Amino acid sequence: MTTPTSTTLAHVVESDGTAVLDVVAERREELRAQLVSQGALLLRGFDIGGVDGFDQVVRALAGEPLTYTERSSPRHAIKGRVYTSTDYPPEEEIFLHNENSYQAGWPLTLFFYCVTPPETLGATPLADIRTVYRELDPVVRGEFERRGWRLVRNFHPDFGTRWQDVFTTEDRDEVAEYCAANGIDVEWRGRDGLRTTAVRRAVHLRPGSDVPRWFNHATFFHVTTLPKDLREGLLAMFGEDELPANTFYGDGEPIPADVMDHLRTTYRAASTRFDYQRDDILVVDNMTAAHAREPFTGARRIAVAMAEAHKPEVTR
Repeated sequence: MTTPTSTTLAHVVESDGTAVLDVVAERREELRAQLVSQGALLLRGFDIGGVDGFDQVVRALAGEPLTYTERSSPRHAIKGRVYTSTDYPPEEEIFLHNENSYQAGWPLTLFFYCVTPPETLGATPLADIRTVYRELDPVVRGEFERRGWRLVRNFHPDFGTRWQDVFTTEDRDEVAEYCAANGIDVEWRGRDGLRTTAVRRAVHLRPGSDVPRWFNHATFFHVTTLPKDLREGLLAMFGEDELPANTFYGDGEPIPADVMDHLRTTYRAASTRFDYQRDDILVVDNMTAAHAREPFTGARRIAVAMAEAHKPEVTR
């Protein structure tokens, strides 16, 4: 059998030569319980067998992988429902967030498979969002609990991610139908532009738990979380009203700069990291741990998959 060890947040299971699928089959309930309680599992030292083997681990531990829909970042399918991690410049950080928390529904379980480790950095930092909730200033937290948060996305025909790619259709009626079913307001603009607006809750409970979690994209999508050069460039190009994405309180009022600074500081204080090794599989409970990406050098290649769809409600 394998020998489990513990690190901050992630429960580490190291191989003793037993095949990974046998470990999952024999200890599935135990591993899933550790995943929910600690927020993440790290399967290390196993011969995974490439992307096909990774897909089998996903199915054995959490069921059929999900399709990546209403996407907010560029990525492409490697095979089936296994995708690249976000196709984003290696010198830039991707801030802590919970996958699809801006949507009406999201995956409960995320998988990251290290095909090729980076030369330097390139970790997937994690932050326990139970801790983030607990450590936030109660006044700040209360404002979001009372008002919710709002995401405004502007899709420009000649810049950034196209709405056709986000909603995987060229049909405006299909976009409108999807948005109506998922609590998103739609406004068609100009020749081929689109603005969407969604108001969501900032705090959620995971199924089976009464512990509140800071589960939202309010910090991730806020313009001030972008790198300085990118933020200034986008503001010069579009102005505040036409930014590709920005967040507000649920009633549309701006979120003050000091509040955003406090949110980012609280996330970072709750975060932990580890260095990837080849064939690592990191499994993340999406409603317990936020994840991020460090800048990196080298030919980092991480495959990702999502599983266990959860859709509690459409609006806050």
